[in-house]
Amino acid sequence: MRKTLGALGLLFLLSTPVLAQTRDGADTGDTAWLLVSTALVMLMTAPGLALFYGGLVSQRNVLSTMMHSFFILCLISIQWVLFGYTLSFGHDLHSVVGGLEFLGFRGVGQAPLPNSTVPHIAFAMFQGMFAIITVALITGSFAERIRFGAFILFALLWSTLVYDPLAHWVWGGGWLQKLGALDFAGGTVVHISSGVSALVAAVMIGRRIGYPGKVAPPHNMPLTLLGAGLLWFGWFGFNGGSALTSSGLAAVAFGVTNTAAAAGALAWTLVEGLTRKRPTALGTATGAVAGLVAITPAAGYVHAISAIAIGGVAGILCYWGVNVLKARRGYDDSLDVFGVHGLAGTWGAIATGIFASTSVNPAGANGLLFGNPKQVLIQLAGVVAAWVVAAVGTWVILKAVNWITPFRAASEAELAGLDASIHRETAYHFQTTDAGRQ
Repeated sequence: MRKTLGALGLLFLLSTPVLAQTRDGADTGDTAWLLVSTALVMLMTAPGLALFYGGLVSQRNVLSTMMHSFFILCLISIQWVLFGYTLSFGHDLHSVVGGLEFLGFRGVGQAPLPNSTVPHIAFAMFQGMFAIITVALITGSFAERIRFGAFILFALLWSTLVYDPLAHWVWGGGWLQKLGALDFAGGTVVHISSGVSALVAAVMIGRRIGYPGKVAPPHNMPLTLLGAGLLWFGWFGFNGGSALTSSGLAAVAFGVTNTAAAAGALAWTLVEGLTRKRPTALGTATGAVAGLVAITPAAGYVHAISAIAIGGVAGILCYWGVNVLKARRGYDDSLDVFGVHGLAGTWGAIATGIFASTSVNPAGANGLLFGNPKQVLIQLAGVVAAWVVAAVGTWVILKAVNWITPFRAASEAELAGLDASIHRETAYHFQTTDAGRQ
């Protein structure tokens, strides 16, 4: 009897590693975490970002603004499968762009890539959600004043010509990755690129009619707060999923993400209370997003105490960008994409070079505070590269789109609201009953 039980126990122990893997060699735990993370990042765009942006615009433009995020989810999902993924993660071509071996997701199947524990297709879909939200972020800069057809053309060109090459530079074997630049989950690839592009777009497209004095205030702050909460929730997959394993590193990224968001929210609220004597719900939510943006490149490289510093500085820096810099320069970045994503993304990339520690992630590098000042210079190179490619690429794309079709909506359409003038829809239908009339 004992021999039988012993044999069964030995058989169980030997079979356990096999049961934890798919037949193609992928680890089931890592795969499950990555699939959940992919869904969380998808949730950040629609409904998260759609609600966050939708509440901030006027009642006349809420549907058109939310439509941008939802339509981007559809458009870039197809672009990514057809050619976006292979341009980003295909075989390295001269450190600039990926080759075409994954065109149409050819060869992107259930088997893991070399040195990976998750199915290739799971990795590809996870990365696709990053491409989607990056383009969607830019739309906040020109909300309430653009034509839908021109927006579609811009989104497709920008994702292909700006996002895909930059993703390859940083994550796909390109020159910035070879240089040693650290970007755990998208500080340069996602936030600097979208923030700088948003600034260029806001300046080139011009101000909304009546800006700043006669522009309607946010029409529905509860929508915005709900969107902010969903963004925070989804960010756990955004950063934690970037570990690509269900591991201690994913747990670290999860923890510092929450810590930095809280620090950013507290810092913004404190500064707003001291300077304006009225802390606001919008300010607290925006500060949390600033902290989330800033920790993104550092999430898998820093300790929790460093996350407090990174998030706190981001909250203060972005408060200045939104309330001081924009007013002084006079540009109309409708929903403060540059003031939050551009500035916090830049700070977060540099901060990674200051606070990174190999005690958190041996695959990374030590930063300035851990004896390696060179890492700050490497991070600065990544920041400059992201700024340049985003600014120049956006300028060229906007010029080309505007040559093909006007980007700016007609004055009559803008004044009437894009929901009614472009989409022939109304967000809210208020009806008065006979009893109400009495």
